[in-house]
Amino acid sequence: MGKKLLITEKPSVAMEFAKALKINANRKNGFLESDEWIITWCVGHLVTMSYPEKYDENLKFWRLDTLPFIPKEWKYEIIPNVQNQFNIVQNLMQREDIEEIYNAGDSGREGEYIQRLVIMMSNPNPNAKQKRVWIDSQTEEEILRGVKEAKDSSEYDSLSDSAYLRAKEDYLIGINFSRLLSITQGRSLAKKINEEKASISVGRVMTCVLGMIVFREREIKNFVKTKYYKILGEFGDEESSFKAEWKVNEKSKFFESTYLYNETGFKNEQKAQDFIKSLQGKESIVTELKKSKQKENAPLLFNLAELQNECTKRFKIKPDETLEIIQNLYEKKLVTYPRTDARVLSTAVSKEISKNLNGLVKGYQDEEVQAYIKKMIEEKYPTNQLAKTKYVNDSKITDHYAIIPTGQGFDNYDKLPDLHKQIYKLIVKRFLAIFYPPAEYSKVQVTVNVENETFYASEKVCVNKGYLEIAKPYKAKVSTSNEENVEKTDEESLEILKKLKKGEKLITKNYEIKDAETSPPTRYNSGSIILAMENAGKLIEDEELREQIKGAGIGTSATRGGIIDKLERIKYIDINKKTQIITPTDKGEIIYDIVNFSMPDMLNPKLTASWEKGLDMVAKKEIAPQVFMDKLENYINSKFSKLVVKM
Repeated sequence: MGKKLLITEKPSVAMEFAKALKINANRKNGFLESDEWIITWCVGHLVTMSYPEKYDENLKFWRLDTLPFIPKEWKYEIIPNVQNQFNIVQNLMQREDIEEIYNAGDSGREGEYIQRLVIMMSNPNPNAKQKRVWIDSQTEEEILRGVKEAKDSSEYDSLSDSAYLRAKEDYLIGINFSRLLSITQGRSLAKKINEEKASISVGRVMTCVLGMIVFREREIKNFVKTKYYKILGEFGDEESSFKAEWKVNEKSKFFESTYLYNETGFKNEQKAQDFIKSLQGKESIVTELKKSKQKENAPLLFNLAELQNECTKRFKIKPDETLEIIQNLYEKKLVTYPRTDARVLSTAVSKEISKNLNGLVKGYQDEEVQAYIKKMIEEKYPTNQLAKTKYVNDSKITDHYAIIPTGQGFDNYDKLPDLHKQIYKLIVKRFLAIFYPPAEYSKVQVTVNVENETFYASEKVCVNKGYLEIAKPYKAKVSTSNEENVEKTDEESLEILKKLKKGEKLITKNYEIKDAETSPPTRYNSGSIILAMENAGKLIEDEELREQIKGAGIGTSATRGGIIDKLERIKYIDINKKTQIITPTDKGEIIYDIVNFSMPDMLNPKLTASWEKGLDMVAKKEIAPQVFMDKLENYINSKFSKLVVKM
């Protein structure tokens, strides 16, 4: 009877598969074997692309006349320090008693690539059927489902094509343009940074991200603060008053005036003073009064980028550290697959969500979270109607759904470091919040007219916390001076505005000038840059807008943290350990100028995102792999023909 061979991404995952498949086999040298199954593993990458000198020894020397280097037949080789494990996997694949080979690598593009390279280099038994295991968590039931429902590996050929192309693109752009710029600009760079020699490292994603960071730094350095002057009016009756801010309108005497800095302020303090004098003694009247109730639903669930950004804000850790921690939680069966771009659940998962909730009730010994779950049960919050909400959307899921707790793995929980527990709790609270009712606000907007000049006041107060009880937005603590003696609470201000009536005449108690100042853009931190990469170069703070415009970003959820890490390692950027604020180094700024002079489109997030979109189209079978490769080769050749002349 033939055997089944299953290959995982690393030994610890192999042990989880063995446990789920009830394989009581002795661990041999690099694999486990029972009557039915053999389980072995990779240890990360076993195979890599060969450097140019493996094609031709002369290519070891960097010379302009051998560029661009674009091989017709690609060469690969075994990474020397893992040769032993590759030999073990290869021997197992070639065994004649193997009937089925299960690729159980990490369920993503990079995981597919690692395993496909190994299979390609191993020449497996041609009679063995090849299957792909794709799982969303490492719980026993999910592993068993993944093995049982494993599809023919050919179903994932387009994902594999996309993975190979991504590697070829990074290789070709990195090697060709790094060599070109190092040959032509290396001496100049070395002189500027006071070193004997210097090479220039260019990357499809890396250079674009460096561009975003340098551009932002220069925006800040070149920013000139502008002071302007706003006008506030205090209106009311004998007992109470409220403040309202002036804003120009079509009937105003300052409509389209050159004296204004913007629609709410004057360029010149004297003009603001003159304006106030002109209003003294004039009648003030309520011309508009809008009362409304507003509802706000809980935010969508975490994907990797959102969670990395949140952890940088709260815990001041790098995106790579966040990924490492969630990967650990995933391997401990506590959370679902981490390298995901989706912020919603699939319909299938939403129907089974009670398993996750019941698991939390029974296993998660956290008083605060148990109180939230108790309230859900007592208030009878619906947990069986998720499919009808914005938190479930099959069309917004490519490889995996959002990161949520599995409701399992608690036998591993107590041994976790404290930071891991805090991040797990963050994921749990974001998950539970989607079952809570929306937060409700009471809002009043008032318009006061003083001789065709309009003043606006508004107040918004939360009247029902709803989901905010469990998932309050994080705000960094800001130390204040003696500003604790705030004049009125929001509730008091709201009540004052609510009592007003349209057409009511008010007493004008005071006018004052409020100094205002334009502020420069803020620097990226190691979390916010991840969000900017996800949104093709824009740091979009507004969550809903971020969701609407989401398309192909720069890099992927699996690689973005590593890009930031590399830029810091090669000393193109500095990351402040305490704040995680990113600044470019002098070297980084010089590299930016070199690239900006020679190939500015490499700094354009839209170009980088369009390449990512092309890879996505290959994965979705919307374009053939050769179409992508032809475009890439044409791009490199045309760049070289222009650049060599330019330099």
